[in-house]
Amino acid sequence: MAATTDTTAGNAPPENQVQRLREAFNRLSERQKIGLAVAIAAIVALIVGSILWSRQPDYKVLFSNLDERDGGNIVATLEQQNIPHRMSSTGAIMVPAERVHEVRLKLASQGLPRGGMIGFELMENQKFGISQFAEQVNYQRGLEGELARTIMSIGSVQAARVHLAIPKPSVFVREEQKPTASVMLSLYPGRTLDSAQVAGITHLVSSSVPQLQPGNVSILDQNGSLLSTLKNKLTEAGLDATQLKYVREVENGIVARIEDILKPVLGPDNFKVQVAADIDFSQSEQTAETYRPNATPETTAIRSRQNNETASVNEATGGVPGALTNQPPVPATAPLTAPATGNTAAAGQRPGNIPGNIDAAGITAPINAAGQPISTAKNSTVNFELDRTIRHTKQGMGAVRRLTAAVVVNHRKDVDAKTGKEITKPLADAEMKQINELVREAMGFSQERGDSISVANAPFTAVEKEEISLPVWKDPEMLGVGKEMLQYLLIVGIIAFLYFKIIQPALQTMFPPPPKAAEAAATAGAAGHLGAAGETGEEEENVEIDHYAIKVQKARDLAQNDAKAVANIIKEWMGANAS
Repeated sequence: MAATTDTTAGNAPPENQVQRLREAFNRLSERQKIGLAVAIAAIVALIVGSILWSRQPDYKVLFSNLDERDGGNIVATLEQQNIPHRMSSTGAIMVPAERVHEVRLKLASQGLPRGGMIGFELMENQKFGISQFAEQVNYQRGLEGELARTIMSIGSVQAARVHLAIPKPSVFVREEQKPTASVMLSLYPGRTLDSAQVAGITHLVSSSVPQLQPGNVSILDQNGSLLSTLKNKLTEAGLDATQLKYVREVENGIVARIEDILKPVLGPDNFKVQVAADIDFSQSEQTAETYRPNATPETTAIRSRQNNETASVNEATGGVPGALTNQPPVPATAPLTAPATGNTAAAGQRPGNIPGNIDAAGITAPINAAGQPISTAKNSTVNFELDRTIRHTKQGMGAVRRLTAAVVVNHRKDVDAKTGKEITKPLADAEMKQINELVREAMGFSQERGDSISVANAPFTAVEKEEISLPVWKDPEMLGVGKEMLQYLLIVGIIAFLYFKIIQPALQTMFPPPPKAAEAAATAGAAGHLGAAGETGEEEENVEIDHYAIKVQKARDLAQNDAKAVANIIKEWMGANAS
């Protein structure tokens, strides 16, 4: 009978089901109705909120460390373009991660952020009739802003301000003043500027202002330290960061060559190398001029040659001193016009009609037609090229004066044949000699330079690396995961509490168990009553496994034996249906 009723209810039309829901809802009290409505609304709100929260976009930093003017302009632009944004606790502006680059490009097209500095855009909106002084001031302000923006593009600089002192031009040379500049830098925490960066900022400012000398640029940091004199002090003290860096590069290069040649032989962790390089940074120039003796005349080059030949008549001196002696000589007559004499074919005459005399030595001296001897003189001057060598030597800086290398090699690991344990053995002399030769060739060993090398073989001490791990409650990543899980668990806990404490009791009141379930409960109660009456354990087991017919027979026996109990059960059924 009960089964037929259930089937009919399951196949009931929708109107009957709505009517049954209304009747079931009317069984609740006013307090249960309010609690059920609140619980269902809370569960729906939690589910919808968790879904929306899980689908919320990931926000990333758009700009940080902005001044109030730039921050306000950027927020106004984002609101105007309907771009979702939020402000972090550190004052950074955050937008959805997938739109960071897009928003930055849009803001850059509008000149945002300006960095709190006004550049040459100040010259775009010039008022009509502005004075020359105001125009010069605006130009100086724009130049200062542009220089500050350029300096702020350096990675270590957080903020910068530039002050220019540009004097008025004067027609008098004596009264002319040179411009000066002051730069105030605010560096990021933990950042510093080396001498090369300070020199770069100095030359940047001096090159942007006409007639501004680098020595007239002063650079300060946020602590008030004067950075522009740092390089001069180091130079005066003989310290140069560039030279020290070059020494480290030379040493690291030699160490790398030695390690590359020893790794295949010994392994990566079985040796250590250290190299010290003595670099000569002095500069010298030398000019030498050397003269060497000439070689053979045949191989020498003649620069100039001069030959001189002179001839003169030697007149005989004699006579009585006086006026006759001082008279001029008689004019000479040519041999062709002179009268012939009988002595023309004398024995002393030279062949070929050339007059001459023979001296005591047998050497013929030329004579003229008058029989007077002629004296001749010959001079020859030859100038040869000098064997000269000019050598100009300029020694460059950075030459290696001396190298010192130290190599320590670990003992070779082996297994003991008897115990089977791992042991270490020193390397053989032949292997150490081979390693020494390899290191010499790799480092470029030079005996003339005075290089030295030391190769030692010693066991390495095993160093246990202690992994420093943060506790779980201090790990930022685990804290983030724990917070997210805690939020989900809290939502699940609230939903479970609302369901088991409010919704489930209300549903039990709205939909009571069907008669079949009540009959089963009554049968179970009757079985319990029989057990209380003193039945054996075998009968209890049979009650649990009896079929429907056996249960009906037991109910009949119960009605015959205890009619009062059966009557009470029927009364309970009737009371439940009446309510």
